[in-house]
Amino acid sequence: MRVGMETHPFAAAPADSPTLESLSVEPLLTSEFDVDPGSVYERLRRTYGPVAPVGLMGVPAWLVLDYREVLEVLRNESVWRRDVRHWRARAEGRLPQDWPLLAGYEVRQTMFFDDEEHRAARQTYHSAMRPFQDGHSPEGWELRAAVARYADELVGMLAAESGRVGFADLAAQYTRPLLLMVTTKLFGCPVELSDEIVMDLWRMLDGGPDAGPATGRVLGAMTRLAAHRRSRPGEDLTSYMLLADPTLSDEQLGRELFMNAVYLNDITGNMVCNTLLEVLRGNASVRRSLSAGQVGETVNRAALANPPTANLCFRFAARDVRLGNFWIRAGDIVSPSVASAHRDLLAIQSSHLVDSAISTRAHLAWGAGPHQCPSAARELAGTIMTTAVGRIFEHFAKAELTLPPDQLPWRSGPVVRGLRLLPVRYELSAGVVVPGPPEGAEKTDGVVAVPEAERQRSGLLGALRRMMFGGRKA
Repeated sequence: MRVGMETHPFAAAPADSPTLESLSVEPLLTSEFDVDPGSVYERLRRTYGPVAPVGLMGVPAWLVLDYREVLEVLRNESVWRRDVRHWRARAEGRLPQDWPLLAGYEVRQTMFFDDEEHRAARQTYHSAMRPFQDGHSPEGWELRAAVARYADELVGMLAAESGRVGFADLAAQYTRPLLLMVTTKLFGCPVELSDEIVMDLWRMLDGGPDAGPATGRVLGAMTRLAAHRRSRPGEDLTSYMLLADPTLSDEQLGRELFMNAVYLNDITGNMVCNTLLEVLRGNASVRRSLSAGQVGETVNRAALANPPTANLCFRFAARDVRLGNFWIRAGDIVSPSVASAHRDLLAIQSSHLVDSAISTRAHLAWGAGPHQCPSAARELAGTIMTTAVGRIFEHFAKAELTLPPDQLPWRSGPVVRGLRLLPVRYELSAGVVVPGPPEGAEKTDGVVAVPEAERQRSGLLGALRRMMFGGRKA
């Protein structure tokens, strides 16, 4: 791997160097990208080198492709800023009206702070997360036990619905509801979160046509939760955020919960699904670590091969700087591509990283530098992921994809590399207990109909049963 990076700390871009706006850019989000983003990254790398000009829904941007350059952008906070107010095209009013990818960036929260504002906000988050980070504290122990219990209950619900041998969508019927159950508990939600919040997060991250309204709906829900927990504090992240910083308004806290909902439900959920996929599709490196009982390493290897966030949050150049073969102007938008950087890393270090039985922690799924995912959140997410993945392969004696890997449907967007569904045929292990339907339930056309009184008593699991088997489509 190349070492060192030539820097130009106070240089201005030469007058004859091309500007981003002057270059002819090819759209990134094409049908080819949806099917095989790796081939697009490689073509861009061959054409432009480590940094390429691309179009994102009509807006030119620099896509950073090589591992070294991605690390430079992630680590050098003084040059590469997170605050969207540094974006020159936005400040000059040159963005298309209602550009859908802007909605999430207009939500001012910790991810988009810089310098002291960012450090102070992260400290509040660390303080609030600390009780859940420690597996020996009451809160940490209870949350970890709940994750395992939820996973077991969801597998039991699958078995009750489809039998000991059957078909399931491990995205819609296992991973998404599991993360919603964890979020409900961690945030201290007074009512169960519905699958619609996940859909709204997708709409926002993928730049859907209603990204703005979707962002507003999630923000509204999180702001109402903040107000609820201010009046009725409990032993949950929302209450501990207020305890760590009592000056937070409901709106500010709602924005922080919004950020955490993105990471917990979408990013963590995608990493669970992508890990399951890499095992099921026969990735030898991932399978070896799983068979050795190293579930954490299994997740690391899957994150290296198939990161849940393909391209990390935008950065904005604080000054003119040379990166790759181009001069980046102050205020230009830059997108660090983790997926492309991982391909670069694997190509350079394949003998060490793919064949090693020890670690693949060089992956950038959690980011790097001052804005990387906080350690408390990474530890908690790691617990959720290893439990979710481990429980599936403990409970399933067999599992195989019902579609060829190259025919699985992926979400179309510049940020997340996430499956829309993960269909499998499974066979349960002999020791798994299959629960019977609730008392008084009737089965019609393969769907269990639960009496209203039982639905009210069943709480979260009842709501999830209706979500999972009520015919909703993502």
